Amino acid sequence: MPLRTRLTGLLSIFPPARARHAALAIAALTAATLCVAAAQAASGLPAHAASLADPLAGPATMAPTPVQGLRRACVWPPPAGDASCFTLYEPQYSVNRALAEGLTGPITRPLGLTPAEIESAYRLPVARRSRQTVAVSIAYNTPHLAEYLAYYRKYFRLPACTQSSGCFRVVNQDGKPSPLPISGQGSGWDLEATLDVSMISAACPYCHILVVEADSDSLTSLAETEKSAARLGAQVISNSYGQPENGLAMTYASAYHQSRHTIVVAAGDFGFTTANFPADLSTVIAVGGTELSRAHVRRGWSEQVWNSLFGAGGSGCSAYVPRPRWQNRTACPGRTVADVAAVATNVPIYNAYWGGWVTVAGTSISAPLISGIYGLAGNGRQVTTADLYRHARDFFKITRGNNAWPGYLTPKVRCGDDYLCVATRGYNAPTGLGTPDGIGAF
Repeated sequence: MPLRTRLTGLLSIFPPARARHAALAIAALTAATLCVAAAQAASGLPAHAASLADPLAGPATMAPTPVQGLRRACVWPPPAGDASCFTLYEPQYSVNRALAEGLTGPITRPLGLTPAEIESAYRLPVARRSRQTVAVSIAYNTPHLAEYLAYYRKYFRLPACTQSSGCFRVVNQDGKPSPLPISGQGSGWDLEATLDVSMISAACPYCHILVVEADSDSLTSLAETEKSAARLGAQVISNSYGQPENGLAMTYASAYHQSRHTIVVAAGDFGFTTANFPADLSTVIAVGGTELSRAHVRRGWSEQVWNSLFGAGGSGCSAYVPRPRWQNRTACPGRTVADVAAVATNVPIYNAYWGGWVTVAGTSISAPLISGIYGLAGNGRQVTTADLYRHARDFFKITRGNNAWPGYLTPKVRCGDDYLCVATRGYNAPTGLGTPDGIGAF
């Protein structure tokens, strides 16, 4: 079925009062998706890495270097009733080639932000020995996930977190250690899982990590992972996936309301457009994305809204969820996404199946980082989304940039130069209240 036909079909489940708003958003989403598809086609490779060998299973065969650029790991938009992960990726070809050739020195160092740099940028007290459990809701099984995490943590000198010690666990959607779902290797969800556990580790090195694997990427299966994660005692549950909000998706909203558990969700990677489910729910913490760079200022870092050729931090005005009392800006009559933000680009992770060291981008970075920070603070059972808004002073304010995306859509065209897509003082939709300044808000 043609892309536009599939997207336009969603209009039938929008409330009549929001149909025009939805139609405009779907048109924008169509253009955004075609832009991503064009970037993927230009790379000369498919949107997955199924042809790459896994060095853990034998010698690696390096794929030829494609046209440079990030590509989407999971299919977007997902079929009706399914979710898609929000990871973009590009293998670090020169670094991985140097490693394969047995070289040493700077040429073998992965490029991008290290855990220590993220700690510095957000003033995180990572020596704090929080033993909270942060869960990852994910689709399918990721072979060698424990090994990939061990490699990442050892390289960046983070404390070990192993299955034998009880720090790291993998269960199925029912919360049981077996049988695990079918392999998702090469689907994009395996790269997403690797990213999630790596970012939780960067933000909270002493947290326990629980990976709850759904049988599929259907909303039905993913909803079960939320319930199991809460039942197994995770104080924080991280979700780096979504789909454009619609009536069918909203039938799963109750799964993302787990009393005395903090649920964190990536806002999406397509700028200001239709709000994504489940980030549109008022029971979750929705996380936008920023770009982080060194600067000669007191903080030592500068930040702006993440907006690139390949994607931009998501925001949106919900057509289904009413504006909660703790959001007081009025341009959107519904729930506004996002609540907070964190870096969403220029981060390396390690997954041998995808070539070794991989540069990733997307709010799939931001959400597990914020999840880890909640784990680090240790208050996952006590806080709510409303509590976050009482701590506006504990955030770095992001006042530069916008998430009008793709680039030919200006902020004026996209949102009338409004806070819905432009980083303004106070709350703004691309970055919410801002990015973490320590753990005071969490």
